[in-house]
Amino acid sequence: MSAPPHRRAVRSTRPAARPRVRIHARVRATRAAAPVPRVAPWRPYAVLAAILLFCAAGLLLYLNERSSRGHAQVVGTAPGPDFLEVDVTLQRVDAAAQTLTAKVLVQPHGALGQVDSLLVPAGDVVLETTSLEQTTLRYPAGQQAGSSAVSFNLFDGRLSDYPFDRYNAIVGFQATVGGRPVPVVIGLTEADPFFVFRRSEEVSEGSGVAVTERISRSRSTFILAWFMMAAMWALALSVLVAAWLIVRQRRGIVWPALGWMAATLFALVGMRNAAPGNPPIGSLLDYAAFFWAELLVAVGLTMVVVRGARVEGGHKDKG
Repeated sequence: MSAPPHRRAVRSTRPAARPRVRIHARVRATRAAAPVPRVAPWRPYAVLAAILLFCAAGLLLYLNERSSRGHAQVVGTAPGPDFLEVDVTLQRVDAAAQTLTAKVLVQPHGALGQVDSLLVPAGDVVLETTSLEQTTLRYPAGQQAGSSAVSFNLFDGRLSDYPFDRYNAIVGFQATVGGRPVPVVIGLTEADPFFVFRRSEEVSEGSGVAVTERISRSRSTFILAWFMMAAMWALALSVLVAAWLIVRQRRGIVWPALGWMAATLFALVGMRNAAPGNPPIGSLLDYAAFFWAELLVAVGLTMVVVRGARVEGGHKDKG
């Protein structure tokens, strides 16, 4: 028999019972035993040790370069106590102008100078140089000799090979004191932080002495130039990979990404202009990294804009 109408109404007004979900004991045990990812305790110490190792290597490289620059080159020999010492400080290399600017100071020794002062010659000093501009330097007798700026010419080098460009310069002197030839001893000291000077060849003819200096970029310039080329490639490839992901995922126009890509495009120009030594446009640095990095960034930026405009236009048409 069917239930009375009033009972059926009462049954229909009762709330439905909530279904009970029972989690199996094995599932609960599996969830409780799930491993928690932890960082190995030795990793922070390894990172710290790597940082300290790089810092120590940098200090050792600096001390090695500093000690190598502290030694002066001595060219020529004095047969007796009477000779003319010419101290040359190699101050600045201008690779674009093909010149080596040096400061020259004359010190007479023995009977060639006065006893009470090392910088006052006893006779008129005429110093002939290998420079094409200041060919002759004159120092009157009885007056203190001052330093003179002399420009020597560079040869056998090309600036477009930066940072692998190398040059040669001939630094030579021949002197007379009171009209009589005297032996000359040259002391060379380098002061340009962007170049390294090494003695290549020494020539002695009569009382004159000349030395050929081999000039190349310093170690710090090499390291910075290599780092800049690697950084240019890394930034360009990062932009290209990000652009490829945006296009592949059909994300449309992502404005933060476009701002980053445009900033990278102009940041590469600033980085290239900060290269030590001011290399000209068209050097090896440009063909090895800069031109290609700019091209890749521009391609990635354009690709994101074109593909993003198509995606955004398709969304508007569907709406």
